[in-house]
Amino acid sequence: MNRMNRRGFLGLAGAVAAGAALTACAGSGSGSSAASGAAGDPNTITFWSNHPGKSQDVERELINRFQATHPHLTVDLVDAGKNYEEVSQKFNAALSGGALPDVVVLSDVWWFNYALTGAVEPLDGLFGDVGVDTSDYVDSLLADYLFQGKHYALPYARSTPLFYYNKQVWAQAGLPDRGPATWQEFDEWGPELQRVIGGGKLAHGWGDAKNYLGWTFEGPVWTFGGAYSDQWDLKFGDEKTLAAGTFLKNMIHTKKYAAVSSDIANEFGAGILASTIASTGDLSGITKSAAFDFGTAFLPASGAPGCPTGGAGLAIPARISDERKKNALTFIDFVTNRENTAYFSQNVGYMPVRKSAVEDPAMKAYLDANPNARTAVDQLAKTRSQDYARVFVPGGDQIIGTGLEQIALQNADVATTFAGVGEQLQQIVDRQITPKLPQ
Repeated sequence: MNRMNRRGFLGLAGAVAAGAALTACAGSGSGSSAASGAAGDPNTITFWSNHPGKSQDVERELINRFQATHPHLTVDLVDAGKNYEEVSQKFNAALSGGALPDVVVLSDVWWFNYALTGAVEPLDGLFGDVGVDTSDYVDSLLADYLFQGKHYALPYARSTPLFYYNKQVWAQAGLPDRGPATWQEFDEWGPELQRVIGGGKLAHGWGDAKNYLGWTFEGPVWTFGGAYSDQWDLKFGDEKTLAAGTFLKNMIHTKKYAAVSSDIANEFGAGILASTIASTGDLSGITKSAAFDFGTAFLPASGAPGCPTGGAGLAIPARISDERKKNALTFIDFVTNRENTAYFSQNVGYMPVRKSAVEDPAMKAYLDANPNARTAVDQLAKTRSQDYARVFVPGGDQIIGTGLEQIALQNADVATTFAGVGEQLQQIVDRQITPKLPQ
């Protein structure tokens, strides 16, 4: 199969995803829907968010700051769903004829669908008008929204998974005050942690498919030498990928020190789990809820990066008026500026998206005083771009997560389950992607 670089194939993958997920989308249409989309008070900025990391109060504070410095503009914060998928569904419905927002939160697996269909605005032509200094954004985070030489969003709630651990349980088990260096080391620790934490509790918890198990288990797969895919070449039958799946099965069903849960952040904060892998965006909530001392650590690795990035950016619909677009970008630039991305990071746990924020003395002091928050910033240099099978195959995240969930919840055979996952994904690739690849 032909090889293409990440950005070279993005349009193709986006086309396929858009065709599968946005069949009712009017993003590139015109007429009455376009007219209604452009309507609206240009001085009222409607912001659709799922409040990543339970950030609703923080977002309101950012809005108050914005309105204080831009008194002629009002921001209407709309609860657009409980997660990124629900926001995307609501946005897709609006593109079919409803009232469009001015700013919308779109995650790493959703934004390019809308970029391809022309449903979200390329921002580069507005940067000069608004005065956006793109050079101050963290390069890798800004590049995540690059498609055919144009940026379709700006980074906002950017995250990595973190390894969270209960220091009290760690000490009782006689373990060093750190995360495991490798998953093999953690597999040695797991039974003793389970003995210490006792019945009705677990040494480790994984989120379920709806809580991004396909994302959080991607790093472990890499550390075993496997992958979901090598570009478009699926790797679910690779012996090293299978070894990672077997590890997941054994820690749950053989050694019985782990399980899959739908509420890992709250269960860790309540002391039900001795450790978990959760987003950096869960840091503030866990800090507030945990009545014990806990630490964060890099995801275990074996020489190669064992952690993906994730999270969401802020995009602007293409069918709103030019005045609304400029006001929307003014808002995005403000809430992600040096001071405000630092505030967002300190109060929610996501990574600051501006270079200047990381170098800011106040932010440095905060990170020095809050080592759990520093972990995410330091781990960014050790992350890896996600496998195409998860982020560019339509429905790939849920197909993979559901397969892992079957292993975790049903004790399903790893080889058979992964073969099924690979078959589902391969059919999508063969039918919707391969015919469009350059010959």
